[in-house]
Amino acid sequence: MNIHEYQAKELFDKFGVPSPNGRAASSPKEAYDAAKWLDVKNLVVKAQVHAGGRGKGVFKNGFKGGVQLVESAEDAREVASKMLGQTLVTKQTGEAGRLVRKVMVTESVTISREIYLAILLDRESRQPIIIASTEGGMDIEEVAERSPEKIVRERVNPLAGLQAYQVRKLCESLGFDTTARQFGRLLHALYKLFIECDCSMVEINPVVVTTDDHVYALDAKFNFDDNALFRHPEILAMRDTDEEDPREVAASESGLNYIGLDGNIACLVNGAGLAMATMDIIKHYGGEPANFLDVGGGATKDQVVAAFRIILGDPQVKGILVNIFGGIMDCNVIASGIVEATREVGLSLPLVVRLEGNNVEAGRATLAGSGIAVINASTMADAAQKIVAAVA
Repeated sequence: MNIHEYQAKELFDKFGVPSPNGRAASSPKEAYDAAKWLDVKNLVVKAQVHAGGRGKGVFKNGFKGGVQLVESAEDAREVASKMLGQTLVTKQTGEAGRLVRKVMVTESVTISREIYLAILLDRESRQPIIIASTEGGMDIEEVAERSPEKIVRERVNPLAGLQAYQVRKLCESLGFDTTARQFGRLLHALYKLFIECDCSMVEINPVVVTTDDHVYALDAKFNFDDNALFRHPEILAMRDTDEEDPREVAASESGLNYIGLDGNIACLVNGAGLAMATMDIIKHYGGEPANFLDVGGGATKDQVVAAFRIILGDPQVKGILVNIFGGIMDCNVIASGIVEATREVGLSLPLVVRLEGNNVEAGRATLAGSGIAVINASTMADAAQKIVAAVA
């Protein structure tokens, strides 16, 4: 789950991470009021979408830049009117872009230095890791490719927590001197936020040092562990489903794991590992998967019906491959769901089904007696070849 920058600022304020004052606005009038409330001369108006590269983005109405410097409340209102309700295209959104429903109006600061800072989970060591670079404001991927020596890493023992010597080490590596104490406070507050909110990533690009020697988190991107959100209803309430793929939203509401892809062969599989293997074997035989869809180990008939509705709602889909290995899952439950789904929503696409495992004979019998057109497959390879041939 991602959140908007203005929501990240709310978390910053809660945990004591210093950042410039600002407010979100849903209309030009609210942007004007926010600027008046700030009561400063130099302001920044930022489009709020779940995508990076906003500053270099272009709106489909021709307006350039999703981050704009302005000098008055009137200017803030005018810029907001050009952003709100418009589609912003950045290098991360693709040509479709993202519709801007909110902007954030903040006070501007005069920057003397920019630092990249992130905390994320390191899978190799199974610990939180702090990644920082003096090349703030740039894409960290570019820095890693061009100047990898400018990236510093510090793993944090999850039991001991962030230690003072680690903060001093990072301050020295990043060249902090008179502002080291401020950066240390920011880092401790950010780490506390990361742990207590069950984040999988917090990225600030940049942390800035101002000309009057203040340290601020200027921009932020958050990811949260979806499996821990039940502990954080206040964070779950920040979810903006308008920024998500409608198919993924519908899947999550039905307890399914779905990710849309660009191919034309839809997959319905139980288990993430099997789903990955299914997508791989489709590509091996020359096809392109249209989605990752894991119905899990204990899917109900209703969930299978919901999965079919989501799949058939994608106009790119030209064929469906169901690949089920029944361990905990009952193959007959899947078969019954397939039959009910096709009767409810209709099916004119090729459907290849491979069932194996728990109660498989009953599942095959249910499909055979249903009267629906099913192409049976005995193995994964057989199933993949048949669906690729069917959509060719």
